[in-house]
Amino acid sequence: MDKILTLVHKYRAILAYLFFGGATTVVNFGVYALFTTWIPLHYQVANFLAWLLSVLFAFFTNKVWVFGSHYTTVSNFFTELGAFFFYRALSYVLDAGIMFVGISLLHANGLLTKLVDQVVIVLLNYLFSKYLIFNNKLKK
Repeated sequence: MDKILTLVHKYRAILAYLFFGGATTVVNFGVYALFTTWIPLHYQVANFLAWLLSVLFAFFTNKVWVFGSHYTTVSNFFTELGAFFFYRALSYVLDAGIMFVGISLLHANGLLTKLVDQVVIVLLNYLFSKYLIFNNKLKK
């Protein structure tokens, strides 16, 4: 039991990211499905709305529960928020590109393409968050 607790403590950030990354993916996928299935919007518009809502959700969950980022000023908060949106915008470009290739060029199923897309994006976003956005070591 002690070994399990030691492993959980050692990999707490990764486990939390997997959990909240999964929840963020559910938000993203759910919003996308809603806007392409029930409210028929163009897949790129639905993809952007899904991105926007999931990024807002991800910022607060990543900040508080995954990386335990603490800020002392309002300026620091907005610096993190700006960095988070900047790097998420970079991953959104890749996201939109994957969706375009999958749906418009390969004529694949939109929801299946979105699922594959999210695996790539979650991994990329983890690297951005861990090393470039919520890196408390750089703030000290």
